[in-house]
Amino acid sequence: MKTVKISALVLAIAGVFATSANAQSAKANAWEGAYGQVSVGYAQFTPKIGNGTTTQALPPSLGGGFANVTATANNVNTGTANLAAGYNFGIGSDYVLGVGASYYPGASSSASAGFTFTTQGGTPIQSGNATYNVKNLYSVFLTPGYVIDKDRLAYLKVGYTGATIGLNGPTLAYSTVGLSGYNLGLGYKQMVSQSLYVLGEFNYASFSNKTTTLTQTTGVQLTAPFGGSGMDFLVGLGYRF
Repeated sequence: MKTVKISALVLAIAGVFATSANAQSAKANAWEGAYGQVSVGYAQFTPKIGNGTTTQALPPSLGGGFANVTATANNVNTGTANLAAGYNFGIGSDYVLGVGASYYPGASSSASAGFTFTTQGGTPIQSGNATYNVKNLYSVFLTPGYVIDKDRLAYLKVGYTGATIGLNGPTLAYSTVGLSGYNLGLGYKQMVSQSLYVLGEFNYASFSNKTTTLTQTTGVQLTAPFGGSGMDFLVGLGYRF
């Protein structure tokens, strides 16, 4: 009876290994399958702020009507980190089509911004300043790739991205603005062991303008369109399953 049980166990183990081997051999190419990776690098966000207005009318002594608001902001330049995971579907021996998602933990460095109130006639009334940063940045994407060989992969990225802009200042209550848009990228992966690879990647994102309402500590609200674009250069380490 023990011999029968041992034989059955051996056959079961052999069957598992045979199934695994068949699954591996069934891959269209070496880069087909799941992966996970972590990267670090440099990022920049370029804001785009349009002219706006206040939601509270000026007193008659200042001409009445709503004040105009003009704003400027410096670029965010920051170090960044990225976590990503996905799955590559093999298309023959030379191509893959991947689907994945990435997230940038933490918040960027801060950058300064300024704004000026003017009357309808263009006379300056008041100026202020603020700071802002970028956080909760994420993307979901497709990655068509070219399999150079079993150790090298070149790929493009196209997808949807989103981020949160946090604004604060001496005369502004803390506010957040959610932006969304599209992202494009290109990258290269190089195996360094049976499962580990290194990567280099460039990404660009464009965020659509969104009407934003900020509240001053006095209660006056400012309304203006806010958008922008961003880019990053990343290097990292990944695991190919």
